[in-house]
Amino acid sequence: MTGSPILVIKLGAFGNVVLAFGAFAAIRQHHPRARIILLTTAPYAAWMAAAPWFDDVWLDARPAWWDLQGLLSLRRRLAEARFERVYDLQTSNRSSRYFSLFPRPRPEWSGIAPGCSHSDRDPRRNFLHDHERLAGQLRQAGIADVPAPKLDWCGGDITRFGLPDRVALLVPGSSAHRVAKRWPAARYGGLARELSAHGITSVVLGAAAEAPLAAEIARAAPAVDLTGQTGFGDLASLARAALLAVGNDTGPMHLIAAAGCPSLVLFSDDSDPALCAPRGPRVAILRRKSLDELDLAPVREAALGLLSPALA
Repeated sequence: MTGSPILVIKLGAFGNVVLAFGAFAAIRQHHPRARIILLTTAPYAAWMAAAPWFDDVWLDARPAWWDLQGLLSLRRRLAEARFERVYDLQTSNRSSRYFSLFPRPRPEWSGIAPGCSHSDRDPRRNFLHDHERLAGQLRQAGIADVPAPKLDWCGGDITRFGLPDRVALLVPGSSAHRVAKRWPAARYGGLARELSAHGITSVVLGAAAEAPLAAEIARAAPAVDLTGQTGFGDLASLARAALLAVGNDTGPMHLIAAAGCPSLVLFSDDSDPALCAPRGPRVAILRRKSLDELDLAPVREAALGLLSPALA
């Protein structure tokens, strides 16, 4: 199938978008001459517009189900595009309901919407890692090969930060409503002190609201606070420049790992690495029921293990 408009739906969140990169690349490879449009949300629209997989990016305003005008506007836009196939990579209740917005005859649809043409029928789908689940969904839609995505298109000018040559990235935050995913900032400070003893400067990343975490780390050891100062491209370039990254299960760690930085990711029982761990060339996982139970020693040992080639 080539030449016809194709819609890809991926609304978020950050880490899930990164884990869908392989699926994005596979869809583009399978439809090399199609006009492929991504439907996504505001945080990712400009970023994905620069990616090599899409010809256009549409912003989903996420109209409420009682917002008749908003739904009619979305329905009109979907109908006018005359999509031949839709890949719903979000497979949420919302994205599945969008299937019903299309006029009949509806386009071919890969997802889980009731009555769709290429339903993901794998009974294990909810127990698979995002990457394997999306690969399985695409196989059922006729796409057998999901390549490792290239991220050479994603980068930023990090010279403005004036960083030293030997740096490690620390990502001590998480979504504000999921603080159980955070390893204590004081222990990140202890890790920064250990890294400093090896001549490695810690660079703290995160949202602007996480600046207090960076400040606590900097009280324990020399650290550069870049919270609130980095875009997606900056994260990818920092990942390529860094010797190591250590962070919680949060969006930036997915991009950092995918960009090739040796990454240690810390998990509590608030999320399951079997379903959502970052993917990359060198990723290690430490997990405890509560991250309050995770002492500095095993994190230091795992981090130094990832650093061993740089320390040799």
